[in-house]
Amino acid sequence: MAEAHAAVAFSFSVTQEGLNVQISHEAMQAVYFSGVRSWRKRLTRFRNRVLSGVFPVKYTSLVGLTAIVLLASFLSYDITWGFKNNRTNIIPPRKGDSKTRNTSYLVSSTLLWLLAVLVIRYLLKLLLCYQGWMFEPRGKMSLKTKLWAVSYLQLLCYFTQNVMFLLVCLITKTNIIKVEGLGIKYYKELKRFIYEKSYEKNVLRSLHFTSNKLLITNPDFISIHSSNRWEQYVYLAGRGPIMVNSNYYGMDLLYHNPTPVQASRAANIVHAMFAFRSTLDKELIKPIKVNGVVPLCSAQYERVFNSCRTPGVEADRICHWSDCRHIAVYHQGRWFKMTCYKNGVLLEPSEMEIQIESILNDTSPPCEGEEHLAALTAGERIPWAKARNTYFVDGVNKKSLHAIEKAAFILVLDDEEHVVSDEDSASLSKYGRSLLHGKCYNRWFDKTFNCIVFKNGRWGINAEHSWADAPIMSYVVEEALGFEYQSLGYTQDGRVKGRPTVQPITPHRLQWQLTPECQEVIETSLSVANNLADDVHLNVSAFKHFGKGLVKKFKMSPDAFIQAALQIAHLRDKGRFSLTYEASMTRLFREGRTETVRSCTSEMCAFAKSMEDDSFTNKDRYALLKKAVDRHINGYKEAMTGQGIDRHIFCLYVVSKYLKLESPFLQKVLQEPWRLSTSQTPHQQAMNVDLNKHPNFLSGGGGFGPVADDGYGVSYIICHENLIMFHVSSKYSSSETDSDRFAGNIEKAMLDLRNLCESIILYS
Repeated sequence: MAEAHAAVAFSFSVTQEGLNVQISHEAMQAVYFSGVRSWRKRLTRFRNRVLSGVFPVKYTSLVGLTAIVLLASFLSYDITWGFKNNRTNIIPPRKGDSKTRNTSYLVSSTLLWLLAVLVIRYLLKLLLCYQGWMFEPRGKMSLKTKLWAVSYLQLLCYFTQNVMFLLVCLITKTNIIKVEGLGIKYYKELKRFIYEKSYEKNVLRSLHFTSNKLLITNPDFISIHSSNRWEQYVYLAGRGPIMVNSNYYGMDLLYHNPTPVQASRAANIVHAMFAFRSTLDKELIKPIKVNGVVPLCSAQYERVFNSCRTPGVEADRICHWSDCRHIAVYHQGRWFKMTCYKNGVLLEPSEMEIQIESILNDTSPPCEGEEHLAALTAGERIPWAKARNTYFVDGVNKKSLHAIEKAAFILVLDDEEHVVSDEDSASLSKYGRSLLHGKCYNRWFDKTFNCIVFKNGRWGINAEHSWADAPIMSYVVEEALGFEYQSLGYTQDGRVKGRPTVQPITPHRLQWQLTPECQEVIETSLSVANNLADDVHLNVSAFKHFGKGLVKKFKMSPDAFIQAALQIAHLRDKGRFSLTYEASMTRLFREGRTETVRSCTSEMCAFAKSMEDDSFTNKDRYALLKKAVDRHINGYKEAMTGQGIDRHIFCLYVVSKYLKLESPFLQKVLQEPWRLSTSQTPHQQAMNVDLNKHPNFLSGGGGFGPVADDGYGVSYIICHENLIMFHVSSKYSSSETDSDRFAGNIEKAMLDLRNLCESIILYS
């Protein structure tokens, strides 16, 4: 950022009177504070890297150990295993030289300390590798797990600091599972969909042949947690539109809209986001831990802010900048650059409110082609890449485009209003559609996330998927909402609290010179995006009959319970089963992202069929349900602990491409359509608000577009004890799907499951 400001800090011109030098004091001040922020951030990172080098031991312990060595020496005890007595081999003594003796004490204590660091780090890494606790029932821990828990908790409580990125150095990468086991597991998952008698033999033969060659060639290359390869092949190499197909959305609080004033809500949200970024830059975020004990990898948080996906002809790439003090704002077809710092200090919400109101009151018309400019990010990637390399390589277009791409994030001041109402069943679906694709030209879909604030104060996000997975963005939103709810707040008339203490910098209108040829490309992309958006059939519904509270009374996993309902609903909807995808996080491993849980298991199919067969009694159905639930839970745990199959097969495919080896089998496997793609949105990751005290602090979750043309995309969030949100998407163009119908089938299946469990458990 400092280099960019330097271009305008100095200017000179040659006149008849001589050289005329002009210095912009405001720009010089900006350069100075930008440099200060940048170096402050670098020093913080350097300090944490130094700490991580000996993590989890603190440097202060070296002083204590040195004191102990000196005290022991004074008392004629040798705790250095003879090192201080043999110091002459390293430091030749001089007569009466106490410095040599003290130096030897310091060296010996330092070596002892480093040895202790290595031992403790190794023990913690070893303890973190143990995942047997995942597969044991609650309250029935084995002796091995009890010993692990005691050892790990003792080391964790005594040594470990609650710093998010420091814990990453202790998390290990996953291993590749055995090829034979991979083939057998794959066949078991697929056999109910495949009828060829020779398929099992072909599966094992293909996997054995391909993987043996590749693993012998370079076993390290196949690391499942090379997130760069996952990004490249799954996300960045795609040439189709990312709007709907890849991007996802997240909603505001369902039943609490703290203010109807758009500028005030936007100001608080922007301030809360920057406050979170500051905490993130200082690496002071507490790590998320499974069951409050085992840490999850935090690597994905690195690119939340100041990042953007940029198009390429063959593949896109993700650009990340270390520092940025502005956001890009879109309002009524115009783009603005809004600086959120002054004199190196983050502006208060009351000062940001002034800036946002000035944008809302601006009546200047858009430049030619500016209104639909963002449609370039909504259409096909190759035309966008070529247009960027042709029309945005110099002049005002380049400068304005960089202002958008380098922004901390995007703020969209939308003209629509969205009111969530129980009386209007379609209100949630309309709200979701606006967040998912909007008008196709009023969201910058390449940006890591867009904050969309509507006219009546309600807000939400649209997020790009390649840089991180949905739980990361969900955590960021939770932190922002919690900070807004607890620390910022509003006055009685809906305005932000506090008074401005400085005059904020007026937002700057971005200028564009878009040629007719460029505008033609923009309109073509808009046409493609409109066709895609018009085909999306989204149904967002609130299931209020019961929630996780009742399911837990049945002694079942809420996620497995919902997955069982989805299989029943799908069977009733289409009359058959389909490959089902459920995302499971693998952040127990370093740089882990997701693994596939194949939810449509043989056990789940058998249970779903029994629900449609009158020859089965409720007791028989319940027994099948228990088997299906147990199988699903075990499959989910296997995916979390690196024992899934899909990412391993993907890695084999990557290596086959790298070595230019054709594998029809691998291509066939990876091209299989997921006609039912599901995902659970995590809730209360930040744990910053007590839902029992604040029952209105319930998020509506988020959703995504359908993965297959003739399939469904289902996102659900278990909000609280008595509320589950379902986001169902499909395509109008498919005669086999109907989101409203499927949502109705889900509701009926959930109620049927409740009645089944109650008939066996509560009334038996």
